[in-house]
Amino acid sequence: MNISGKQITAVLLVGGLGTRLRSLVPTAPKPLASIGERPFLELLVRQLQCQGIRHLVMCTGYRSDDIQLEFGDGHSRDLTIEYSRETRALGTAGPIRLARPYLRGARDFLVMNGDSFMETDFGQLIRFHRESGGLASMAVVRMKNEGRYGTVEVDSKDRVMAFLEKRSSTLMGLVNAGVYVFDQGVFEHIPEGPASLEKEVFPQLLAHGVYALEQRGVFIDIGTPEDYVRAQELYGSLYEAALREPGPGTSD
Repeated sequence: MNISGKQITAVLLVGGLGTRLRSLVPTAPKPLASIGERPFLELLVRQLQCQGIRHLVMCTGYRSDDIQLEFGDGHSRDLTIEYSRETRALGTAGPIRLARPYLRGARDFLVMNGDSFMETDFGQLIRFHRESGGLASMAVVRMKNEGRYGTVEVDSKDRVMAFLEKRSSTLMGLVNAGVYVFDQGVFEHIPEGPASLEKEVFPQLLAHGVYALEQRGVFIDIGTPEDYVRAQELYGSLYEAALREPGPGTSD
């Protein structure tokens, strides 16, 4: 994908331990957990590739060699894949800072959680981010909050006003879908070492502008055994969603 003459880089956070899935996926890193006959991470790679994003940086940690062996340098997929390897657990924000050398010269960049899939129009999200003028933008999805997810409170101009803690509710709310666009200025707000994107960084960024763009496609997170089983049942529709091109007028 090329927007305003710049190639967009996608950073994939794939270094987690996946301890909650150990009963079903005892050895493989969570992003390599099989969905049908392919690793879950293949969904994200295919989705990015389908929308013209050719430069990926995988932030690896646990069993990083397994991920690199599976995807290599991306040449066979007509991609360029680089690896930023953490040597200790850095949470969800630390790996982004560690990957900074791979992002020099980039005006902004995508970040995706490696254990969740959101049917997203990346071109639309990037344009939305640039038009908003904030440091960060996120894809959100409207769903019932049953206690697993926190919710995002936005104003009439799509600016995030607050991140609300997880609580059981049958009401519909906007949930962070784990797909972001960050401006280079975000590095000033990510500390060195372990840090949480959700608990530490995003609350600090509110004063500098965080915006939310609602997406209405397929969303799944394989972080629990129940949702991992559900992902297996949705295998066909997940791959269809990954390969579905955005509607006309929304992407470059």
